[in-house]
Amino acid sequence: MKAELEKIVPGEDKPVLVTYHMSLPYLEFYWHHHPEYELTYKINVEGKRIVGDSYEEFEAGDLVLIGPDLPHTWVTDKKERNDSCDFVVIQFSGWLFNSMIGLPEFENVKRLLQNCRLGLHFKDSAPFKEQILALPNKTGIEKVTGLINLLNQLSKQKGRKLASADYDISQAKSSEPRINKVCTYVEQNFAKPISINDAASIINISPSAFCKFFKRATGKTFSDYVNDLRLGYACYQLLETDKQISTIARSAGFESITYFNRVFVKKKHTTPRAFRNEALYATA
Repeated sequence: MKAELEKIVPGEDKPVLVTYHMSLPYLEFYWHHHPEYELTYKINVEGKRIVGDSYEEFEAGDLVLIGPDLPHTWVTDKKERNDSCDFVVIQFSGWLFNSMIGLPEFENVKRLLQNCRLGLHFKDSAPFKEQILALPNKTGIEKVTGLINLLNQLSKQKGRKLASADYDISQAKSSEPRINKVCTYVEQNFAKPISINDAASIINISPSAFCKFFKRATGKTFSDYVNDLRLGYACYQLLETDKQISTIARSAGFESITYFNRVFVKKKHTTPRAFRNEALYATA
């Protein structure tokens, strides 16, 4: 899949460091890349995170540092009951540190920036929360020094690499528009039967080539991605309605109640009925 190029161009009236705190009703699939580094902190959001060929679930407190031109996206279920998805994004150009990169005092930060080429996930984000939340409110030199201090602190915590070592960033960049096209189609039509042939025809490649293309780009098989979307919708229906489970399974696009139950148990480690009952007991 080809990621959209997000342009954040330094120059006249264009800062090399951009920080912002955002609130959105949900996060939609937007596979993109940019030449800047990006540190993203999710305050109260959970969903799916795709960085390179890494596809994982994420929870509130998710903290990830992404290297230049590494395709990425975060996705939440549009049916989630959260009032908003709050998060902080910090984007900065590598040349911001050009004059400092050779200094011995900067060695830890230099190593951090090298290691995040394929994305780094920091398991314990709590020690950095206050610094991250404060940065968007800083200006001028205080913002720059705040970033340097934050990166220095991050360099002391071991981050987990996300994309695989053999992930080809240059190839992924060229496929972004196609994967956005496919995933948008799936999000709009997951309740209907969707075959690999249907998806492949959208971007005019053969079904066999499509399977390899999708797995290489996202780290997931196409059927697994479709099932994730269907399961998210089904979970919402289980929690928000009193519809029969078989009706929910069909409305989510599952071909049979047997297959729905099997997928549900595999991914949620519980049955649909137990999932619904547990939620009812928790709110009683």
